[in-house]
Amino acid sequence: MTTRLEVKVSPGASRNAIQGWLGDALKLSVTAAPERGKANAAVAALLAAALGVPASAVTVVAGHGATRKRVEIAGLSAEVVRARLAG
Repeated sequence: MTTRLEVKVSPGASRNAIQGWLGDALKLSVTAAPERGKANAAVAALLAAALGVPASAVTVVAGHGATRKRVEIAGLSAEVVRARLAG
């Protein structure tokens, strides 16, 4: 089971944080700079920690160089992802 999630990322922020839902996308802030995949790795680590899954279960699959990205989360249903991110 794999869940796809749209995210809007603000790289270079003062702290890593999940800001909440912005329409259908989850807004995230990461401290990493948008260079050489650092921000993408920070996004995966932030989501993995929030969802209680290993970092390897979260993959950026689209939007590698953009602020809007699509990530896949392996092993969780969409309902579980939404519930864990809401709390």
